Parts: sequence; C-alpha cells; structure tokens
Amino acid sequence: MHGRVLIVAGSDSGGGAGIQADIKTVTALGGYAATAITALTAQNTQGVFGVLGIAPDFIRQQMRLVLEDIGADALKTGMLHSAEVIEAVCAELDGLGPDVPLVVDPVMVATSGDALLDPGAEDALAARLAPRAAVLTPNVPEAEHLSGLEIKDLAGMRRAAEKLLALGPRAVLLKGGHLEGPVVSDVLVSGTDEPAVFESPRQETRHTHGTGCTLASATATGLAQGLALREAVARARAYLQEAIRGAPGLGQGHGPVNHGHTVRAFPS
Repeated sequence: MHGRVLIVAGSDSGGGAGIQADIKTVTALGGYAATAITALTAQNTQGVFGVLGIAPDFIRQQMRLVLEDIGADALKTGMLHSAEVIEAVCAELDGLGPDVPLVVDPVMVATSGDALLDPGAEDALAARLAPRAAVLTPNVPEAEHLSGLEIKDLAGMRRAAEKLLALGPRAVLLKGGHLEGPVVSDVLVSGTDEPAVFESPRQETRHTHGTGCTLASATATGLAQGLALREAVARARAYLQEAIRGAPGLGQGHGPVNHGHTVRAFPS
C-alpha cells in the first residue's frame, strides 16, 4: 500500500512547510515521496526572508526523470510561484494523462502572511492548473482570491467552493481554518457527489506552520494508495489534527506540527 506521490513544490528551510512537510507527511502515512523542487526559500517560523526560483526547464527535467523511472500514483503541487513555472509544470503533465490524480494546493500566501505567488501567476493557476486537478485545496483567503467572493461563514464557503468548481477541477476542498469560531469546518464539493462538511474542534495554538501543505499531501497519499476522495480527506484531516496536537513547540513564530506522530521509535 505504498503509493508513489510526486510532489512539485518549493523548499522550506525551516522544515515545517513546503517540500519538507510534504515528504514527512507522505512517509508518515506509508507512501513513497519523490520531488521536483520549484523554488528555494530562506524562512523560519517568523517569516519568509528570501526566495530563489528554479529554472522552469529544470523543474520539468526533475518531473520527467522521476515519472519515466519511478512513476507516480498521484501528484501534488504546492508553491508554483510564477506563470512560467505553472506553464512548465502543465506542459510536463500533458504527457501523463488524466488517470493519475493531481492534488493542487494553490499556495499564494504563507502562514506568516508573506506572498508566495507572483501577481501575474494567479490567472495561469486558474486557467491552466486548476482544470487538471482531481481536487483543488484552497484556504479561505486563496478561495476569496480565486472566486472573487467574500467568505465569512460556512454558507459562504459552499458558495465559493461551487464557483471554484467552474474552473474545471473534479472536486474542491475548501479549508476553513482562517474563519473564527470553536469549530474548524472544511467543505468538499464535486460535480458528482453531495457536498460534505468535515468538522473538528479548533486547537488554540500558534503552531500551524505548513498545515495546508500537510493536508494536501496527506490527501494525495490517500489517493495514491487507492482511497476514495472522501476517505482520503477524512484520513488526512485526522492525521493533521493529531500532528497539530503534538506540535513540538519549536520557533518563536508559527511553529511546525509533529509530522512523525505515526512513526514508532526504535527500541533504545
């Protein structure tokens, strides 16, 4: 039940989000993680202090070599910071076909509030990448950007998620963690099934760095392992809730979660 996941995303030098969170998540859930790195970031729990983009042709080469040799049962995209990078990734996906599910996390803003997407890239994300997605996983600010709608409550989340379906993804998982209240609700809509609402008690903590990356990668792992989308999302949310609960308390800002809570320690 391994499940091969190719992750196309940026690196987080602090280890809490991005490629580092993705690899930890896929591994902790029993999958196999391969990567195509799109950018290097200099960051920690307090913010993003530098971004070094990788040449689009080199991103494509990373993807192609992994897919030709190892293959993939699912793909997950994270930080694709420019229109050129998005076009390059889509061009490489053209030869893959629609059968391999793609989880698109439209990473626009870091937990710290730092922008991670060039202003001109939003149109490319909506027009080129979203239509390829098995599931699009925006948070509330990202969904507001992409849909043009203001989201203040669960009803607003549903309206925005339905509007985002018009971009072409087979499903939208809109994450409600940015809304206030004692319960965190995520909404899953698709063109075929009734909408589903997943709820969990809000954990009052500042240690939420990388939660979006983690949930998307956990969902991609479930799809790679043959789970249906709702099952994959439910397991991903349960994994993330426990990871937040066991956060190690590192850093002075938005700290990382405990990705390794599923891994048993070797006897000493």
